Amino acid sequence: MATPEQRAAPAASPGGLPPPASNASLMIDVRQMNKFFGERHVLTDVDFPVKRGECVAVIGPSGSGKSTLIRCINYLETPTSGQVFIDGKEISSALSAGELSQVRRELGMVFYNFNLFPHKSVLENITLAPIQVRKTPKAQAEETAHKLLEKVGLRDKADSYPSQLSGGQKQRVAIARALAMNPKALLFDEPTSALDPELVGEVLRVMRELAEEGRTMVVVTHEMGFARSVADRVVFIDHGKIVEQGDPEEVFAHPQHERTRTFLDRVLHTV
Repeated sequence: MATPEQRAAPAASPGGLPPPASNASLMIDVRQMNKFFGERHVLTDVDFPVKRGECVAVIGPSGSGKSTLIRCINYLETPTSGQVFIDGKEISSALSAGELSQVRRELGMVFYNFNLFPHKSVLENITLAPIQVRKTPKAQAEETAHKLLEKVGLRDKADSYPSQLSGGQKQRVAIARALAMNPKALLFDEPTSALDPELVGEVLRVMRELAEEGRTMVVVTHEMGFARSVADRVVFIDHGKIVEQGDPEEVFAHPQHERTRTFLDRVLHTV
């Protein structure tokens, strides 16, 4: 029986992209990525370049491989095959733990379930990584944290604990925590999926502002309004393959692939 690596032999680039090439304009460059979980082929020959300052929204049905893709980009999941470059540096399982950590710290990750430390205050949650990983002096880290809390509209919550916050406030703290490391790119894994509908807007507002600042962002999302109005590019994934991608207005108004049309018709016309 063929191994996953053998079954994941390189194929033609999906989604209409040209063959990958070295490009200094790319912040993230995923080439021919495959991911197996046992016999299940979750990602198939995925090429996923992201330019500096680009906001890319990744959409698709549940179980299509969206979250697996974003977790493979920073090696929270190890790809079965393929290459991942962050700002021109390859990230792979061949790196030592220290080298992997050094590359990974350039990617701010925001999860759907916040992942805040419950026993630490908001200020401590935000300053922990800069102090321990970046070796930032405590006073400087705290000054930056207060500025970031102002940015996400939580200036008065520095001394609060996660249990005292709403879901939307927790997610905004998580965004501030990611920004505190001054990452080169931000990865969002369905950041509003665990929120009550009335709390979604406050998180999307912060994300919109980050995109307008020119931050490099990859956003796995079910929020079609955000994908259409904020993203520079929309990527539609189904069954682990990039089916279609392009300018958001073109993809939403004039999808070229039948599967894209079916998906958008369902999610945009759900009562």
